[in-house]
Amino acid sequence: MKKLGRVLIFLVLIVCMTTASVHAGGLWLYEEATPDMGVGGAGRQAAGFDASTAGGNPAAMTRLDRSQVEGGSMGIYPDTQWAGIYYVQRASFTTAAVNPTIGYRIAPWLSVGGGVSAVQGSLSERVAVNTLLEPGDGRLKYDASDVGYGYNLGVLFEMSPQTRLGVTYVSQVNLDFKDELRFKNLDGTILGAALNASGLLDAQLKINVNLPAQLAVGAYHALTDKLALVGTVNWQNWSRFGQPEISVADSNTVTDDLGYKDTYHAGIGVYYRVADPWLLMAGFGYDTSPTSSSSERSPVLPLGAQFRYATGVQYDWSKDFSIGAAYTLIDAGSAKINQSGGPLRGDLEGEYDTNFIHAFNVNFVYRF
Repeated sequence: MKKLGRVLIFLVLIVCMTTASVHAGGLWLYEEATPDMGVGGAGRQAAGFDASTAGGNPAAMTRLDRSQVEGGSMGIYPDTQWAGIYYVQRASFTTAAVNPTIGYRIAPWLSVGGGVSAVQGSLSERVAVNTLLEPGDGRLKYDASDVGYGYNLGVLFEMSPQTRLGVTYVSQVNLDFKDELRFKNLDGTILGAALNASGLLDAQLKINVNLPAQLAVGAYHALTDKLALVGTVNWQNWSRFGQPEISVADSNTVTDDLGYKDTYHAGIGVYYRVADPWLLMAGFGYDTSPTSSSSERSPVLPLGAQFRYATGVQYDWSKDFSIGAAYTLIDAGSAKINQSGGPLRGDLEGEYDTNFIHAFNVNFVYRF
């Protein structure tokens, strides 16, 4: 019972101090305020180094010999050009999750784990509305939030002290957003009258968004006591994401399905213990594009195939305390767009010469 009590305390601390994976439409952000951001999250399902494994693979918590507290801070800076105010001016989709988990060792070579999650999601969009020949643009605002629930499962196979394999599954989480459509500057316009006649002016709009399910396999292999290789492959069910794009293409509809397809990810990384207190990391990752062609790509999040380049460093201040930092450059591709938006939105054609996302973190691990 004493051992179980330590596990439960450890889980509560994890909920307070770490964050789960972040989602944006068609983009799964593996970047977290954790040490393994230095390898781009590669091997997260098998490494089991520190407290962040509660989110990466709860089964690997059985490898930890002490309770731990882990935390940090992460920043994300997108560097992208933009045009197309009738498609989107500002859009945000944010989630925050609580995910208590537990792990259990069945045999010396096999551990299992799992958890349940409560996810709070917020959707906010702003878009200009073309009033054609009448002076001045209208505006459309939408803000809503909801809470959804899901679960995650994990298995860890330890083939030898040097080699282990992890498999994880994260369930889909359904979020149902509901808010009134708030139009501005349409009084006395022909479009305002048409929207009123169709019942859309000041109507309540329901939008269903599904955070995608994910199946991932990760591996860890120590070549020497100083050098280790890690890798990950996974699948994400983005084809069920939903219809979060809001704009006025005509007087009858304001939503559009983003038309995403399922995506696949592969990542590799290396850990190198250059000296007793210093651990260096580097990683590379590739994600397939959630869209098939430029006519399907949305300016809400203009993504093509994505390439990740990660690096990081950890310093063991003592046997109880470690600090570190990591940086990842995400190249989201040229993301060509060629959409026909009708007379109100107009056609949108071009590509993003600069389409980078910069992510960086500082982190700490305290063992007791």
